[in-house]
Amino acid sequence: MTVTYTSEVTTSSGIGCFIKLLKRWKGSIYKIVWGDLILFLAIYYALNFSYVYAMNEFSKTHFEKIVIYCSKNANLIPLSFVLGFYVNIVYTRWWNQFTSIPFPDNLALLIGASIKGQDERARIVRRTIVRYVCVTFTLTLTMMSPKVKKRFPTLNHLVHAGLLTQDEKKIVEDLEKEYPNYQKHWLPLAWAANVTTRARHEGIIREDLSVKSIIDHINIFRGKCGDMLAYDWISIPLVYTQVVTIAVYSYFLITVIGNQFITSKDDLLFNFPFMPVLEFFFYMGWLKVAETLINPFGEDDDDFEVVWMIDRHIQTCYLLVDKIHQDHPKLMKDYYWQQTAPDTLPFTIASQQYMKETPVQSAENLKIKKTDQDWIIPEDKGHGHRGKSVWSVLKKSLSRNRNENVGYYLKRIAGDDNADVFDEINTYEQEGPSKISIPLFPKTQCNENVEEFENLKTERMELHRAKLLQYIQLIQATNKENVPDKQTYLK
Repeated sequence: MTVTYTSEVTTSSGIGCFIKLLKRWKGSIYKIVWGDLILFLAIYYALNFSYVYAMNEFSKTHFEKIVIYCSKNANLIPLSFVLGFYVNIVYTRWWNQFTSIPFPDNLALLIGASIKGQDERARIVRRTIVRYVCVTFTLTLTMMSPKVKKRFPTLNHLVHAGLLTQDEKKIVEDLEKEYPNYQKHWLPLAWAANVTTRARHEGIIREDLSVKSIIDHINIFRGKCGDMLAYDWISIPLVYTQVVTIAVYSYFLITVIGNQFITSKDDLLFNFPFMPVLEFFFYMGWLKVAETLINPFGEDDDDFEVVWMIDRHIQTCYLLVDKIHQDHPKLMKDYYWQQTAPDTLPFTIASQQYMKETPVQSAENLKIKKTDQDWIIPEDKGHGHRGKSVWSVLKKSLSRNRNENVGYYLKRIAGDDNADVFDEINTYEQEGPSKISIPLFPKTQCNENVEEFENLKTERMELHRAKLLQYIQLIQATNKENVPDKQTYLK
């Protein structure tokens, strides 16, 4: 089952929040690495004592060359990259396998709300549908989990457990004999769908929409069971797993030689390879993490509690569709009936330190200066105050689309902080510079800010019209091949 330690790391205050977890044995790194570590040390000391006591001078010379070679070239294996990428794939797959586990709670709630009545027939229909759903879940797990297979090795065990009846077992066995090539874990869900449609015909389910919703949830449940089997069927490519395994064990076969002490005989005895052991502990532990996560439906300490899930599902479903069906507490006014909603719920003495804990938005304390709060009205269709070149204006004037709006483009204007009215102003030029119209507010409707803005706008439009007329004269002069000094027209 999953080793949970969340309750021990509720706060990071103090020294070493995770240090307290190092004393655990179940699910620990020590439990899965100690066998390989003993083998590593055994090989290390076997080579060490052979070098000291069993080798002659000629053999020692060659052994020392091998040690130096292994020591220099051990880091050529990209172990961190290979392991890191592999463990990331395994971890992502491990979490996706957990999210693929189906829970029938939503389906049971829907059945309880759609199939009403406390008569025997309605109860049978509700309980049968959820039982078939739980049977499919159990059959799926017997195909992929050793723990569940040991608990329910045959269909007879499902009959004795109360999940199947003798008649249902016989139907499954007959279908297996007739079509033996494929598993029939989906068969109970087909029965559940058929029972649902029959209940609609009998009037036990009153609406077609309820039938559709139940069938949709049954299909979702079947899809998740199929996902579980797909993860069991399609593994991470074997070649990648082999590459990682060979890389790790080859690396430590090289380091067990490359870290031998070959300096002097006095230093050879009782020397412990502390740093090589730490390196082995980390890298081999990294590989063991992948070995543990690659099949979370197995029998490791950190595998999923699938045996518990079977009991949990069947009990929860029966409670939702039968025990508490159409049952709820007496309707009455709540405690805060008179005040609509409470300002805050009460705190205990132990929790009073959390009374003033509220989220703070990132821009809540940002202060905008009063002078920076005035509106800025964009012009020229949102292009701001970017300057225009002579060529761009000439190109625009010579274009065929002379009806394009080139006037002052104003979206919206507001008065002072107390103004209640926003006035829309849109200025368009349709047929040329002489047709530009500049609407103004009546003086009675303009406050001081608006009137000042209108004056500025009028001056700017007059300036634009004058420049445009100069550009037109320049073009006409060019066509007559009588071009005066350009600077004269641009002044």
